[in-house]
Amino acid sequence: MSVRLLAILAAVVSVLAGACSPDRDLAHLDTRITGETATFNDSASVKDGYPVPVLPASAETVAWGTPAVYTGVADNSGGPYLLDTGDRLRIFVYGQPNLSRLYIVSQEGKISVPLIGNVTARGKTTNELQNIIRSRLGTEYVKDPQVTVDIQQNRPFFILGEVKNAGQYPYVSGMTVETAVAIAGGYTERASERSFRVKRRANNGFMQELEVPGDYPVKPSDTVYVYERFF
Repeated sequence: MSVRLLAILAAVVSVLAGACSPDRDLAHLDTRITGETATFNDSASVKDGYPVPVLPASAETVAWGTPAVYTGVADNSGGPYLLDTGDRLRIFVYGQPNLSRLYIVSQEGKISVPLIGNVTARGKTTNELQNIIRSRLGTEYVKDPQVTVDIQQNRPFFILGEVKNAGQYPYVSGMTVETAVAIAGGYTERASERSFRVKRRANNGFMQELEVPGDYPVKPSDTVYVYERFF
């Protein structure tokens, strides 16, 4: 009996030793990582007695760039008028008739002022531009210059879609989408009068596309699009 008992104990010890061996084949373990089955490489490194899983290619991180155009809800927040290409400015320098004239903001967002050369107007208010011109003139050319900057004509807006006369029109202060439609000759017979799209350049340089109602305020250089109704 003692010999049979020793044989049974020896067999149990052998089975347990085999179950705990780090050399056991783990290739068939179905370990879920990021939703997919991980695989094991025979040549992979071993940590704590177990092979390191090899992640599937789909688990790699993908970096996406920032889109240049995005769609959002209408933002009616106001703010000071910022100058940009197409604005016509009346600049008056007291006692300096050669400097007092009309200026148009160029495609580069600048105006060319005698004596001081190009001055960046884009993204600035009339008061900010006024202070820049005064400072540059006073540094070398004119003693204590008195400068005023006014907008003679805002840059235009654009209207497309289901209006009778699509195109470019001079901006009118306080105008809305419905005002823009009226300036463009009114709706066509197929026009939708419920919702509109306004495309606008934001201060950070990106383009916004906003779904707006008819009373939404339009700004200079905006593009208004009037949809076609489906029935």
